[in-house]
Amino acid sequence: MAHNQGPAVRTNAVVAVLAFAGVVAAVMQTLVVPLIGELPELLDTTRSNATWVVTATLLAAAVATPISGRLGDLYGKRRIMLACSALLVVGSLVCALSTSVVPMITGRALQGLAMGLIPLGISAMRDLLPPEKLGTSIALMSASMGIGGALGLPIAAAVAEYSNWRTLFWGSTVLAVAIAALIYFLIPATPVTARGTFDPVGAIGLGIGLICLLLGVSKGADWGWTSGTTLGLLVGAVVVLLAWGWFELRTRDPLVDLRVTARPVVLLTNLSSVVIGFAMYAQSLIVPQLLQLPTETGYGLGQDMLQMGLWMAPGGFMMMLLSPVGARISHARGPKTTLALGAAVVAVGYLAAVGLMGSTWGLLVAVCITNGGVGFAYGAMPALIMGSVPISETGSATSFNTLMRSIGTSASAAVVGVVLAHMTTTDFGGVPLPSESGFQVGLLIGAAVAAVAALLALLIPTRAAREAEERIEHTIDEVDEVDAEAAVAIRR
Repeated sequence: MAHNQGPAVRTNAVVAVLAFAGVVAAVMQTLVVPLIGELPELLDTTRSNATWVVTATLLAAAVATPISGRLGDLYGKRRIMLACSALLVVGSLVCALSTSVVPMITGRALQGLAMGLIPLGISAMRDLLPPEKLGTSIALMSASMGIGGALGLPIAAAVAEYSNWRTLFWGSTVLAVAIAALIYFLIPATPVTARGTFDPVGAIGLGIGLICLLLGVSKGADWGWTSGTTLGLLVGAVVVLLAWGWFELRTRDPLVDLRVTARPVVLLTNLSSVVIGFAMYAQSLIVPQLLQLPTETGYGLGQDMLQMGLWMAPGGFMMMLLSPVGARISHARGPKTTLALGAAVVAVGYLAAVGLMGSTWGLLVAVCITNGGVGFAYGAMPALIMGSVPISETGSATSFNTLMRSIGTSASAAVVGVVLAHMTTTDFGGVPLPSESGFQVGLLIGAAVAAVAALLALLIPTRAAREAEERIEHTIDEVDEVDAEAAVAIRR
């Protein structure tokens, strides 16, 4: 635990390196967005096949995140973060050298496997940092996802417009190598606190269930929601995940301890994570389209890809700026309050977007409000989770919470996609475009979902939430699960 750390632990360096790793991991998710329209020509493939360049990253990240968290608990978080960095290096190299769609999809899947860096970094902070720095550092690390997204889109758009597209992946290779070096030299070994063995059956079962679920949700609009493929995947997901849950409850060393996840604080925080993920991503689907649609529509703002990215970027920085504020609120009032407040602010941001959607500056204000609320919520959720689970399950529980957000974003893409696809207009050259009312409905859905997240946060038991905060702030050792002498030896 943090209070056992030796003098070799440089806390500022640890926070800086882990936050940088989170930013870079988040950048990878938006890296190919400016290239989507050009990928069929660049890779000599169909538009349908090209979409797998995005889908592969989503699926790989969802499957790998809970697995990397459990491996971090069993074998040390630093060791698994180095493995994730290596996957990021290899995946970036494969993408940079790709001349066809199959290696590009493979490389993007390898990049997705590295997304465990973010939850592993958050959970490693519990092992490495002193109590007084923990809350603020967790909030900053959580905000790195927004910062990465904010930086990734305009940078990728600028490179795609003014340079060779391979530069994106050569650049990501350099960043991945830098992350690996920084982790190797500046992040101390974290104590191995979990006992038992890895659960390969649970990992395979969860992977199959998640692939079926996310593939059905993300591709349902393309394949048809009533098609045999979509329905088969969704039914298969339910069956496989139920069987997986049955197995996990009966195995000695489960991949995810479902009894721990059923605790009220953990359960309600994870449910809030699904809803917050939904609310956050809905904005990312709607606002960029409003910014880029031609002004002739009467509601589009006529910005190109680079301009759109620059208008969206301040929202990510708002997450970073407000993360220390959220940490102070959590310290004073508890992370439950911060989570509820953040969700309420997100709802206000969506309502602001409805009223200000006719102006670039208005949307900028709305995006900043929404992302400020997301920053509060993202910082509070890991604090609630880590304060409510044994130290031996920190990596697994934090990664599972990240997975819940991913499921929320996938559901958001499906729901908002259906709304915009069905509420269209053909008044502009006969080409179907999302209508103004379609965008308004999508924004109102985001506001409603954020309000639901606030209500879920308020349902978290106050006493349990306060006990969770005390465990985070005072870093209480769970001596029965940790060999203290071994932990000290590891740090030396």
